[in-house]
Amino acid sequence: MLNRHKKEIKSQNMVPPKKTLFYGWYMVIVGLVILTLNALAVFRGIGVLVVVLQKNFSWSRTEISIGNVLSRAEGAALGPIEGFLIDKVGAKRMILIGMIIMGVGFFAFSRIQNVWQFYIVFMIITLGAGLGGWLAVASVLNNWFIRNRTMAMAIAMSGIHLAGIFLPLYAYAIDWQFRFTLVAMGVIIILVGIPSYLLTRNTPEEVGLLPDGEASLDHGFGVDADNQNTPKEFDFTLKQALSAPVFWVITASHVSSTMALATMGVHLTPRITDMMIDLGREESVALYWASFVESGYAIFAFPAIFISGWLGDRMSKKNLLIVFMFMQGVSTLILAYANTLWMAFVFAFVYGISFGGRVPIMSAIRGEYFGRKAFASITGWSMLPNGVLMAISPVVTAWWYDTTGSYFLPFFILSVITLIGGVIMFFAKPPNRLIPQDIGEK
Repeated sequence: MLNRHKKEIKSQNMVPPKKTLFYGWYMVIVGLVILTLNALAVFRGIGVLVVVLQKNFSWSRTEISIGNVLSRAEGAALGPIEGFLIDKVGAKRMILIGMIIMGVGFFAFSRIQNVWQFYIVFMIITLGAGLGGWLAVASVLNNWFIRNRTMAMAIAMSGIHLAGIFLPLYAYAIDWQFRFTLVAMGVIIILVGIPSYLLTRNTPEEVGLLPDGEASLDHGFGVDADNQNTPKEFDFTLKQALSAPVFWVITASHVSSTMALATMGVHLTPRITDMMIDLGREESVALYWASFVESGYAIFAFPAIFISGWLGDRMSKKNLLIVFMFMQGVSTLILAYANTLWMAFVFAFVYGISFGGRVPIMSAIRGEYFGRKAFASITGWSMLPNGVLMAISPVVTAWWYDTTGSYFLPFFILSVITLIGGVIMFFAKPPNRLIPQDIGEK
């Protein structure tokens, strides 16, 4: 009776903490801004650069694509190192370092005179993007969220598609004032990087919080170390993850989709530009129409990524990935056959939904399967084969185009590879998380 009375007094004296917006959502906003700039500068912008560099320097598409190959090879080689640094040094510092490197790279880009200089500066830019971009952001959000992980990643990664909406403006600016636009981009990147660094916290525990904003011990609300409200997760080490077959299943499936993604990043704008020229448009007009197609798939991807984020926190991520990968394969096949503007926009519709849906879930499923502690290192190692094939695919496509004048066969093959990746994802069974310490150590 006395104990019951004490508990009642204790509960009456406990004042609930004031409700404020969970700081993890500020991390989402920071990630959104970083990935928008990152995508516009590198991933989305490279297709525009292919056309503009051809116009200004008369380089072939193969020559320009070699720059992409070198940067992808660099990213593949440094992926494990980037992951290690993010896990050990912290994503906060890597974001600042990466954004400064990328900004300086754009300053140097504005001064290039020949193709080998382009190769060097583009590798500098992609180094910065790798250190302070997608992997760093995904790692931070993987730490801050468990229950709402897919939605958090979806919101931040919508920046990839938000960048596409700005692409026509970027295409106009870089076509009008090539060198000035590159300097302006460098300034913007550095100015964004500094406050991003100041706002970023690597984990919720650094500021006395728990993932998803669950109540912590500091608030005295009966939430112990075994917090019943937070879903259980087991943190795999890198060695344990590499020993789990599902790591390689996810990696193989991911590679099958990103090969097409990397090729689209370089060749979608030139592909649509060529098509519009064949339809009788002038080159400048054709370039703008191509940028609108890219913006179109970004517009369709934008709502898809949020729907995907909502669904991914409520149903099987594996099954969702299978659906989106099959859609991506079909969209690439449409692009292979496209010879009219309406077909290009059908491609943009299907590809936008598939790309928007796939990206956050592919990141979130790694967090769900392997936990928070070594997420960046595990993902970094998956980038090794990913980066190699993403480097090869665009340059082979460029070589085929320069040899035959056609993009049909490369895009047809990429569609088949993506469909095969959807089949592979059927085998992505969750690892044995009951005793992760036993995996790979027998």
